[in-house]
Amino acid sequence: MPAEKDLGKLLADMRPVLNPGEYVFTVAPGGPVPPGIRPVVTVAEEEGLTLVLPRQDADRAGLAYDYVAGWVTLRVHSALDAVGLTAAVAAALARAGISCNVVAGFHHDHLFVPHDSTARALAVLEELADGGR
Repeated sequence: MPAEKDLGKLLADMRPVLNPGEYVFTVAPGGPVPPGIRPVVTVAEEEGLTLVLPRQDADRAGLAYDYVAGWVTLRVHSALDAVGLTAAVAAALARAGISCNVVAGFHHDHLFVPHDSTARALAVLEELADGGR
């Protein structure tokens, strides 16, 4: 199936799903991913390698964090050059007072929201999707 670019279709078809567990953002000390750790996201930055991984993995490895998130996947296959999806989702969550960290994968967009706000975030996203139908 080809990736979608039309914002109306992207919103109507986003079908958000909550991935189980708690996720944290941390930095790999010294650069490489510690042995036994399988992050769901890595970002190479000048200051170090950012890891997004399950909280229990960070705890087991002794990695510091201060933000615990829920991971929501938008199941619509969004094109990497689609315009407006991230802005629309972020704006809707911002109106609800929910912070959001967005990561784009090849097929889907992934949102990391405060873990204690996941139910509200899903409700906001479903409402946004209903408005696009």
